Amino acid sequence: MSTEQILGAVVIGFFLVIPLVIGGVASRFAKSTTDDYFVQGRAMGSIAVFFTVTATWWSAFAFLGSNASFYLDGPLFWTALVWNIFFGVMYYWIGKRVWFHGKRGDYITARDFFADLFGSPKLATFIAIIILVFTLPHLQIQLTGGAYLLEVASGDLIPFWLGGLLFYLVIIIYVWAGGVRAVAWTDIFYGVTIFLGLIAAGIVVVGHVGGMGTMFDEIQQVQPDNLILGDGVWMTWITMFLITPLGALMGPQMWTRMYATKSPRLFDLMPFLVGLMAIAYMGSMLVGNSGTILMPDIENADQVLPLLLFEYAPMLLALIVIAAGAGAAMSTANSQVHAMGASYTMDFHNRYIQKDLPERKKVWVGRWAILVFSAIAYVMTLYIPGLLVTIGLVAFGGLAQVIVPTVGALFWKRASVVGATSGLIVGLAALALFTAVPQWAPGPFAVGGVELLALLLNIVVFCVVSPFTKPRNTSLLVKIRRRHHDFARERWDDPDPEHKA
Repeated sequence: MSTEQILGAVVIGFFLVIPLVIGGVASRFAKSTTDDYFVQGRAMGSIAVFFTVTATWWSAFAFLGSNASFYLDGPLFWTALVWNIFFGVMYYWIGKRVWFHGKRGDYITARDFFADLFGSPKLATFIAIIILVFTLPHLQIQLTGGAYLLEVASGDLIPFWLGGLLFYLVIIIYVWAGGVRAVAWTDIFYGVTIFLGLIAAGIVVVGHVGGMGTMFDEIQQVQPDNLILGDGVWMTWITMFLITPLGALMGPQMWTRMYATKSPRLFDLMPFLVGLMAIAYMGSMLVGNSGTILMPDIENADQVLPLLLFEYAPMLLALIVIAAGAGAAMSTANSQVHAMGASYTMDFHNRYIQKDLPERKKVWVGRWAILVFSAIAYVMTLYIPGLLVTIGLVAFGGLAQVIVPTVGALFWKRASVVGATSGLIVGLAALALFTAVPQWAPGPFAVGGVELLALLLNIVVFCVVSPFTKPRNTSLLVKIRRRHHDFARERWDDPDPEHKA
């Protein structure tokens, strides 16, 4: 065993132990109730909320996938600067209203929102299934990214399969113990390391090219295609700009954070704060573009960041930055498995398998669900390979479909159950068909626009079908209108006269 492998194992061990310690401390504050374990009693403070939202938003898709995208496709990923701001705006515009309805209705999962505002348990369950199904491949991304990083950081001492296994064992232990509180507290640590790690990586790597100006000059000579958008890429750009933030916003982990927030004021700051975090993509751009000069023949582009760091950065710095990348994956994975466990427990197990379970037993069901979902994602990682960005867009494409009934439930009184169901079915069918056979997609959508086309079809069907089908009942619309009135006047704590949990 070499010195580098020993140092790598030490740094990896340090970053794996930290969340275990934080989880242990968080468990001391935990209560054996679903409200505390899944949404921290709706009392999560502003610092924890900011870091857990941004760290969850910054997944392996962003940390590793962004470098790979700049390496392969040049400026395509620059749309990330805009989609970060768009995500923050949507988190403010939609999230604050979801938080308000969640507070009035005591929601824990996304299903609770749709069951309450549409008055249809069947539609709500259908949407819960969609969210779970399309979160799994995104969960797979986190495991894949973490396993890559542990393998490289250890000098192949920890093989891919073992790295993924260690990664998830750590997540399971501290999420099992501390619930969403442990997740949020560890995300504070991960959020800082993610931001600083990417910027540090970019600065160090571009220095070996001779600086940013020299980097672009050399790319112009050796790989000029990396400086321009290729033919048809504009549709991919638009798709990534819209689908990525909408898909992330509709993930179960973000619903949990909306419900858990203590104060509505933090939602007002999210567009600025999330947009500020996008500065870190400067590091991704420097790494990816420098890689086209320093290492033009990397087989797996998702490994461009760790390979460049080990070759051109001081060993300790390289290991710390790579560990930060593992933190990016872990900060999203912990949130996803926790939220998926909450959804299974409250939306399925407690409704269809064992009704009216005591609070303590519901928490235990959630813990075992976390274990099962993690195991499924681990198997997918071993047997369903693919670029992180590619898998991520498919996952986000499915989750983004949920934004249509969400906006309809909040803002359109003619939104109907049949309209929402029809739109989702058509949108998901189109997504499956055109993902499998993209050349069947019409016009420019065939090149990078499949997810956007599926979303547009969902919107059209929803808007066309809803006015001609049975509307939501009058008492439900009255309740929603009353809540809108209270929301506009910032009457956060007034009770709902016709409270419906």
